[in-house]
Amino acid sequence: MLNFWTKIKAISLLTLIILNVIFNFIQGDGLLAINSIPEWIENMDDEDISFVRKFILASGSLKEVAGIYGVTYPTVRLRLDRLIQKIQISEDAANEPYISLIKRMAINEKIDFDTAKILITEYKKHVKE
Repeated sequence: MLNFWTKIKAISLLTLIILNVIFNFIQGDGLLAINSIPEWIENMDDEDISFVRKFILASGSLKEVAGIYGVTYPTVRLRLDRLIQKIQISEDAANEPYISLIKRMAINEKIDFDTAKILITEYKKHVKE
């Protein structure tokens, strides 16, 4: 019989594979090999993966996910929007790693959005020079 942590790892891996398949289907890129996990999935923390798993198991129903977490629909919508932003930033990271870092810090509330805007604007000014 599998121990608890082995089961958790198997569920997490299965969730990552499902996310990979869904993402590639939506993007129309075709399926990736199972041993190839996109960087945007690798960059997710455990809470994000758990949220996505619950979202998928709830068939994408934000109302049902809100019930699972015991929060309001707008709270779940905000969480989903932040997760979408993290994925988009992860995909942009190859082009502008510094800007991606600043955006990620703002989304994770490590810095406020006004500070992020100032840092990105100043960075872009210096890059153009």
